[in-house]
Amino acid sequence: MKYFDMVKTIPVLENAYDVLVAGAGPAGICAAVTAKREGARVALIERYGILGGNLTVGHVGPILGMVGKGTMRDELLKLLGVPDNDMIGETGLVHDIEKAKQILADFVAAEEIDVFLQAPVADVIMEGKSLKGLILASKEGLSAVYGKITVDATGDGDIAFFAGAPFEIGRKSDGLMQPVTLEFTINGVDESCGIACIGDVDDVKLNGERFLDFTARCAREGLLPEVMSAVRLHRTTVPGERRVNTTQANGVNALYNQQLFPAELTLRRQMDILMNFLRNNLPGYENCKLVNSASTLGVRETRRISGEYVLSTDDMSIGRRYNDTVVHNADFVIDIHNPTGSGQAEESIQKVKPYDIPYRCLVPLGVENLILSGRCISGTHRAHASYRVMSICMAIGQAAGTAASVSIREATLPRKTPAAKIQEALKRQGVELFD
Repeated sequence: MKYFDMVKTIPVLENAYDVLVAGAGPAGICAAVTAKREGARVALIERYGILGGNLTVGHVGPILGMVGKGTMRDELLKLLGVPDNDMIGETGLVHDIEKAKQILADFVAAEEIDVFLQAPVADVIMEGKSLKGLILASKEGLSAVYGKITVDATGDGDIAFFAGAPFEIGRKSDGLMQPVTLEFTINGVDESCGIACIGDVDDVKLNGERFLDFTARCAREGLLPEVMSAVRLHRTTVPGERRVNTTQANGVNALYNQQLFPAELTLRRQMDILMNFLRNNLPGYENCKLVNSASTLGVRETRRISGEYVLSTDDMSIGRRYNDTVVHNADFVIDIHNPTGSGQAEESIQKVKPYDIPYRCLVPLGVENLILSGRCISGTHRAHASYRVMSICMAIGQAAGTAASVSIREATLPRKTPAAKIQEALKRQGVELFD
């Protein structure tokens, strides 16, 4: 690869923010709103032209996973008009994507947070190991924005990566990551006979056969591509609709730009194949139509930033508690979509005992003034497969926004901020942290 040196003078948009939140998905929105409610001056920076991340442009639903009572997740579920979910979505409904776009914009606007849309972070401003600000790209070119503390809610750990924090990718054996997907919504399903299937743990039957065994058999017989053997059909808040989570592209590293369009092309072609399959093989789906789809790849896994503690499935299997807990009773199965084939990567899905996430998982090694949030926190490949879902990421975001504001009030680096102070603030917000 060739390189060249560039020296450029760029404008400073603002240098007085307390907290910069990069990424306005479930984790970033919760981080930004929490920090603002805790008294910080906040900027929320988003690469797309709309807030919400997987709640909107990613088209992901239902909002999977569980956490302890009193987090911002409860507030958002109520605003989005969906019932409280169980751990795997069996009783949950998928929220209305179009309504969510307005609801989430209003939710952030009510806090008078400065929002920068269509402003991907291109680089960071460093003084030694200390993160001082971000370089944004926009239609006006490059610009700088400064903040005392930055929350990395990019999903991919972009800020931590730009700042030089160590990280891991994929599973230890071969570095492969979970496949990418494009979710989409269909309507015209006859609710009197149209099946719903929440995923690989679902034993729902079709004509006496387990539905997922039926779809796997269809894939073996060539009626579906092999990688689409698990057909997941989630009910939404609108009768006759299903959110479809089935398309799959393996071997894609979503950090590499040159791999994105081929994956997009593959997945959109799979939509047509699946629509024909549904109409021809599923009772109640004869007249279904594709009505909308994700505007960006659904990426399950990229960088996991190395932090002061690495969360593992050993912790999850015993429901480990910590002195520095900032997320309580996180609960979701070890859901590893197969990086090299269809369905699950492991023969059986491991359940967890509701576990806690310590503040140390949010504190990256080697970089100061930075707090991790969402799926890029410090954990193993297998542990990540549990905490990556939106309910848990919302709670992590709230913890990150709280930690940022407490660090500023205490005039300490995030690494040195007493966890007890962060816990006190979370409890004042109504968050349950201990049994």
